Amino acid sequence: MARTNRDDNRLDSPKGLRTNFVPRVENRDRFGRFTEWIARNMGTPTFLIALTMFCAVWISFNVLAPKGLRFDSAALGFTALTLILSLQASYAAPLILLAQNRQDDRDRVQIEQDRQRAERNLNDTEYLAREIVSLRLAMKDMASKDFIRAELRSLLEDLEKDKDPAV
Repeated sequence: MARTNRDDNRLDSPKGLRTNFVPRVENRDRFGRFTEWIARNMGTPTFLIALTMFCAVWISFNVLAPKGLRFDSAALGFTALTLILSLQASYAAPLILLAQNRQDDRDRVQIEQDRQRAERNLNDTEYLAREIVSLRLAMKDMASKDFIRAELRSLLEDLEKDKDPAV
């Protein structure tokens, strides 16, 4: 039987990095959207009300339920509830930071696009200002209606003088 991958079984070279222990996130954008969803929803009144109700039910059950059904002791300060809330907070903080980093990246791209757009607008405005100035200069060189009438009148007077030698 032939082996398909002989390089994996060589003893004179290392096998390489083994990164299979930590699962790799293949779609970073999906994970980023998930972190943004978490960050958006953790600050909502719905989340705060649900968390408050969860804590109230937890404490009520562990205070009012029969001793055999209680799983978190009020005498110890509801240790399990404290651990659950600490775990939730320890996961929430990095997820919120990841969402903020994604938002910062989007803001940075948006600022760069705004800067480029402003630069194009400035260039267009300067071009139009130069065109207006050149049109004004060209209009100064053009003969106006009054100037043409005055020139025609003077030419007409000269022609009439040439016709009437007596004048």
